[in-house]
Amino acid sequence: MPAFTLYGGRGSSNTDRVRLTLAEGGFTDFDLEILDMRNGEQKSPENMKRHPWGKIPSLIFPDGFTLYESRAICTYLARKYSFPLLPPVADLEATALFEQAQSEEMLYFADPAGKISFEKFAKKFIGLPTDEGVVAGAVKALEGFFDVAERMLQGRDYMAGKEFTLVDIYYIPLIQRLFACGYGEMVTGRKAVSAWWARITGRPAIAKLLAADREAMAAAQAAGAKK
Repeated sequence: MPAFTLYGGRGSSNTDRVRLTLAEGGFTDFDLEILDMRNGEQKSPENMKRHPWGKIPSLIFPDGFTLYESRAICTYLARKYSFPLLPPVADLEATALFEQAQSEEMLYFADPAGKISFEKFAKKFIGLPTDEGVVAGAVKALEGFFDVAERMLQGRDYMAGKEFTLVDIYYIPLIQRLFACGYGEMVTGRKAVSAWWARITGRPAIAKLLAADREAMAAAQAAGAKK
């Protein structure tokens, strides 16, 4: 029996955040159940029992323990299975810097990046028009964020300091979405940010998962074109 079941969705940046954490931890003893978000399966009664907000991802252990929200899941898995992705609990300064970096990712990056992802990527698949005003505001906010990140990363290799942590993983899915939506210059146009991006996406386990996802997407697109 697998250690747990992860419920997620294809193309979900929140699901990918957890998958990247598991890949980096070298953990494969789990089942992945893909929900059909286009048909609203995330709002089904079954999923609402796992995630009361009707979203993804969530995970369930055989004993019934259930957890939702991607960052909470990543932190729990890293602690439970001793992934080297969190600072030692006894190191108060490193832990404080990690929590600070996590707050920065959530408050200053994920919100505007998520808006661009929704407006320029998700809406395309559900047949809704893009709100260019929302996009313009989000782009401005992200440019400001990456300007600050450029200054910070000139003095350290990773977002929380000298070591690669969960916080660096948290950025990957939405930055990938920025590239897909035509905003990759925000990353590649800044020397320190670009070097950081190369470091984190060049890690073997992460690079392998990202490559597999690209191949799967290309195959799906090719299959769709034949219909």
